[in-house]
Amino acid sequence: MDFSLIGYDPAGAWIKSASTVEELLSYKNSAGISWININGVEPSPDISRLAQAFRIHPLTVEDILDTKQRPKAEEFDDYLFVVLKSVSPGSLESAADEKEFNFEQISLVITRDTVISFQEKPGDYFDGIRKRILNNAGRIRRMGTDYLAWMIMDAVVDEYFVVFDALGAGIEEFEDRAIDQNDRDFIQDIQSIKRNLLRIRRVIWPLRESFAVLSRLESGFISKEVEPFLKDLQDNILRAGEAVETYRELIAGVMEVNLSAVSNRMNNIMKVLTIISTIFIPLTFIVGVYGMNFAHMPELQYPYAYPITWGIMVLIALGMLVYFKRRHWL
Repeated sequence: MDFSLIGYDPAGAWIKSASTVEELLSYKNSAGISWININGVEPSPDISRLAQAFRIHPLTVEDILDTKQRPKAEEFDDYLFVVLKSVSPGSLESAADEKEFNFEQISLVITRDTVISFQEKPGDYFDGIRKRILNNAGRIRRMGTDYLAWMIMDAVVDEYFVVFDALGAGIEEFEDRAIDQNDRDFIQDIQSIKRNLLRIRRVIWPLRESFAVLSRLESGFISKEVEPFLKDLQDNILRAGEAVETYRELIAGVMEVNLSAVSNRMNNIMKVLTIISTIFIPLTFIVGVYGMNFAHMPELQYPYAYPITWGIMVLIALGMLVYFKRRHWL
């Protein structure tokens, strides 16, 4: 696990890295705001020591370590606990590839002077927030921990829309592939993107409940100044949920187009086969009649019977083709 701490107040800011929790706690800003970030969550004595230092409930520690936890928000006596899931695109070369999307659990413990963020995997996309703190950009150094927590959550939610852009490009590609009769991988790829959408839906929809809980809380952890920002974040989550449903409908539409294209191709094949069979019905009848071994069939003794029979069969076949063409069956 990697430990880092950013301490700041209106007068200044600094960033420190540490190898142990004891070293990390020695850097804590007692007069201002501290942001402790832990990369790579796993059971360890360091987590227990950190929980002890900030009086984090054992159930909260259990939720932090369980990376399959459902997004939620809970209030305790000494802190506010929020679990959310981040989704980020990979190389974006193939939006249909399930491996191109990275899912990660992020847990936040918000006290009155410290925000502790626990990340499931090393590396993050919070560098913009760190730069704003260190460069004193915007209002962040004048605000409390609730504003910092909002910025972290807002960065996670903003990344959802980057993923939606990748999904949109992938769906446009599927719309072109839906009518390609030679695309053997279409069904497999579109099923993969459907699984991605389902996973993203499971990430976003619980957040609606979580932020509804946050908006109803009357505690000292969220100030009146930050409430409008949380409301805006809640609106963005609603938009993200609506985008997921829109993309699911688009995928369903693409699958219907593909099914229609396959059915149309099958109908054309069946039509051709039916026409060929229909043409051969009278020809088979003629051949069957003259294939009977009766002794008294006058046509069998006629010198031109064979070419005449062939001519009649050719005329019947051509006549039926002309008839089908005029009826627009061909």
